[in-house]
Amino acid sequence: MNAQVRKSNVNDFQFLVSLETNSFPVFQRSTNKSLKNSIHSNFQENIIIETKGKNSTPIGAMVLYKYGKSLRIYSIAILTEFQNKGYGDYLLSYAMEFAKQNQYEKILIEVSESNQKLINWYKNKGFQAIAKIEDYYEKGQSAIKMAYQTDTLSSSINNHNIIVINQPTKWNFTNVNAKVISVKEYINNPVYQSSSVFRVFNLCSSYKYQSYGYYVSLLASARGHRAIPSSITIRDFRILNVIHSVAFDIEELINKTLFKVKDSLFSLNVYFGHTNVKGFASLANKLYQLFEVPLFKVVFIKTDKWIIKKIEVLTYNKVPDTDVVYVNDFAKLYFNKKRFVNTKLINYKYDIAILVNPQESTPPSCSKALQNFKSAANRKGMYVEFITKSDFNKINEFDALFIRETTSVNNHTYEFSRMAYAEGLVVIDDPWSILKCSNKIYQNELFKKHKILTPNTTIFTKNMFSKDVLNEMNYPLVLKQPDSAFSLGITKVENKYETIAALNNLFKKSDMIVCQEFLYSDFDWRIGIIDNTPLFACKYYMSKGHWQIYNWEGIEEDNTGDSETMSISMVPKNVLQTALKASALIGDGLYGVDLKLIDDKVYVVEVNDNPNIDAGIEDLELKEKLYDLIMESIFQRIEIAKNVQKIDFR
Repeated sequence: MNAQVRKSNVNDFQFLVSLETNSFPVFQRSTNKSLKNSIHSNFQENIIIETKGKNSTPIGAMVLYKYGKSLRIYSIAILTEFQNKGYGDYLLSYAMEFAKQNQYEKILIEVSESNQKLINWYKNKGFQAIAKIEDYYEKGQSAIKMAYQTDTLSSSINNHNIIVINQPTKWNFTNVNAKVISVKEYINNPVYQSSSVFRVFNLCSSYKYQSYGYYVSLLASARGHRAIPSSITIRDFRILNVIHSVAFDIEELINKTLFKVKDSLFSLNVYFGHTNVKGFASLANKLYQLFEVPLFKVVFIKTDKWIIKKIEVLTYNKVPDTDVVYVNDFAKLYFNKKRFVNTKLINYKYDIAILVNPQESTPPSCSKALQNFKSAANRKGMYVEFITKSDFNKINEFDALFIRETTSVNNHTYEFSRMAYAEGLVVIDDPWSILKCSNKIYQNELFKKHKILTPNTTIFTKNMFSKDVLNEMNYPLVLKQPDSAFSLGITKVENKYETIAALNNLFKKSDMIVCQEFLYSDFDWRIGIIDNTPLFACKYYMSKGHWQIYNWEGIEEDNTGDSETMSISMVPKNVLQTALKASALIGDGLYGVDLKLIDDKVYVVEVNDNPNIDAGIEDLELKEKLYDLIMESIFQRIEIAKNVQKIDFR
C-alpha cells in the first residue's frame, strides 16, 4: 500500500478541520478546540495517514484515547476519494498493534446505531457489541459500544524487543522474550514507523551496503529505535584501525585469555554476549560490550602479542549447525533477563538507568533520595532501574542515564557516560561535564578567561618551578590535586617548608598542582543548577574546629559541617548571578556551584558535576518538587532527542 502514518502536528490542523466536515454529520464532529488538543495532548494520539512520496498528502486521520488498561478509538476518517481502498483497514491495524505494544487489554469504539455497515466492518475485524448507549451523540442518536480483546494478557513477550530477520519462519527458538518479525513488516508496519520505544535486533542475512540488513539498522536509527548492530557499528567493522582503537582497553584481557592457545590464529564466535568456548566467557562479554552485535566472529592473530585481525558480523544463516543449540540458549538468557520480563502495571513511556554504587561510603545521593528520584520518574511516566558497574552491557536498553555515583574521568562512571552518549541516550552527567568539572586547572583557566572572580591561584608544575617563589607567597595556602573532591586531596599549608613537603607528596599523583590563597569563611554557598536554572541553595558550614566542610581526620560521627537549605529568593543576588554565569560555562546539565561571599565579593571555588542531593538536606526547601524538576528535565531532554516535543498552542 502506497501509504504511511505519522503523528499529527500543528500544520495538520486545517486538514483535520476539513476532514471532520467532510466525514461526519454535525452531531458527530469534533470542535476546533478538541482537534487542537488532540494534536499536543499526552492523553491522545492523533495519527495522520498520508500518501508516500516526495509530495506526500494527508488522506485521513485517527484519534486514539489512552486509558489505564484500554485504548479507545475516538474516530477514524478517510477522505471520500480514498475510501474503500484499504486505508481504513491500515489505520485499524495500526491501532491494534499500538494496543499490543503498549499492553492495553482491549480496544473500545462507539459506532452510530444507524450505521450498520460500519458496525459490520468492526465485527469482521473481531470487535463485539457490548452495550447500547442511548442518546449518545444527541437526543435520538444512540451508539453501539464495541470492544476488541487484545492478546496482551496471554503473551509473556515484551514486544519492545523485536528481532528482524529475512524469514521469520526459520527462527526455531522458543520462549525468547522478543517478537520476531520480517524485514517487510519492520519497514512497512505503521507501528514501527511512528513509535520510538523499540529495541531492534537486526539478524538479517546480509549487512552489505544498501542490503535489507543495512537499511533495517539505518531506518531504526532514523526512527529513534535502539538498533543492534547500529549502522555505525556495521560501518566501523570494516575499518581495522577503528577495531584496534576500540579494543585497546581489553588488550590485557585478550592476551591473558589466549595465553595457552598454541596456534597463531584463533577465532571466537560470540552469541548475544556469550560463547560456548570454555574459559572465554569473560572475553566474550567484554567484546560484546565494545562492539554490541547479536552474533559475530572475532579472528585473533599472534605476532609479538595477540591482536584482533578482523571481526565478521554473523547473520543467523551463518551460524554453524553445531552452535545452533547454543545460540538458542544464549538468546533465551539474553532476552529473558529480569528487566525484559518485568510486567509493568503502568505503561511507562521511557526507561531510565540510575547508576549507583551500593558500597560507596559518601555517595552523591542517599538511599532515600534515590527512591525519591524513582518515584518522581514514575510520576512522569518513566520506568527506573538502578544499575551498577557490572551492568555496562545494558546501556543500550535505556532512553537516559542518570549518574548517582561519584564521577571520575579515570573510572567506569566516565566510560558509562561516554558510551551512553555515543548510544544516543540522554545523559546526566554528560561526559563533557565530567571532564570539565573534574579538573580544577581547567576551571581556573576558564574562569580567568571570562573574568569570574576566584581565590588567587597559582599552578605549580612538577620539576618546572623554583622553590624561591614560595618565599613570596602569602600564607596560609591551600594546595589541591586537580581532581580532588569531597575535601580529599586538599592540603592547607602555613609556610614554605610545609608547602615543599606537601608538594612532594602531591606530585606523586599529579604533574600539576593547584595552589590557592586561603579565604576563610564560616560557610560555602552551594547553588544547585539544572538547565541553567537555579534548583536549590544551601549553606555548607565548616566542620567543627576545622577549615573544611569535610574533616576526614575527625571523628566519623562529627566529620561533616552543618548545612542550611533556603529558598532561592533568599540568596544574595550577586551570589546567584555568579553561580549561573560559572555553570553556563560548563554546560546545561546538573551542577553544584561552590562560592564564598567575603566583604561583598563573590568568589567561585568550583563547579561540580554530580552534586550532592540527599533527603533532608538539599531537598529541605522544595521536598519532592526538587526530584520532580530534575526528572522533568530528563523527560524533556528525551522528548527533544526523539523529536517528539509537543507544540504549545497558547
